[in-house]
Amino acid sequence: MNFVAWMIVACEIAFWVVIVTGLITRYLLRKERLGFLLLALTPLIDVVLLAITGLDLYRGAVATSAHAISAVYIGVSIVFGKSIIAWADERFRYYIVKQGDKPMRRYGYDYARQYLKSWLKHVLAYAIGIACLFGLTYLVQEPERSAALTSTIHWWTRILGIDLLIAIAYFIWPKKAPVH
Repeated sequence: MNFVAWMIVACEIAFWVVIVTGLITRYLLRKERLGFLLLALTPLIDVVLLAITGLDLYRGAVATSAHAISAVYIGVSIVFGKSIIAWADERFRYYIVKQGDKPMRRYGYDYARQYLKSWLKHVLAYAIGIACLFGLTYLVQEPERSAALTSTIHWWTRILGIDLLIAIAYFIWPKKAPVH
């Protein structure tokens, strides 16, 4: 695995460490402002990853799938980061601190609508990720060194289309609640 791939792993670990540390600080240590500050640091992790990826390519590295995945990671993290933190916060509050309502599970058309909203967020993450991929491709300025970046644009476009089909399918065949 190359350096950028290891940095993606390190950034993902850092993302979750910052979230867990922020939640522990907020709820168990009862320092809400410090906990909020820690949670607000998560976008900084994206900036670090983007800078490392761009610098590696600027220094002459041939773009690999790791470089491309870093752009995908950044788009997904920026768009879904807040909702991931809210998801973790809700579960931490309920399961660890024993406060609040049990996290709700969605079924039927409610689930379909939520999935469609998630797909729309996927479109925004795609737009941000594609902009990063185009930016990195422009930085490289050599098609033979940036093939992995343009390849990622093609497969992510297909994944976005498949995700839309799944969203539509949930309206046709709504997710059923388990029978007890």
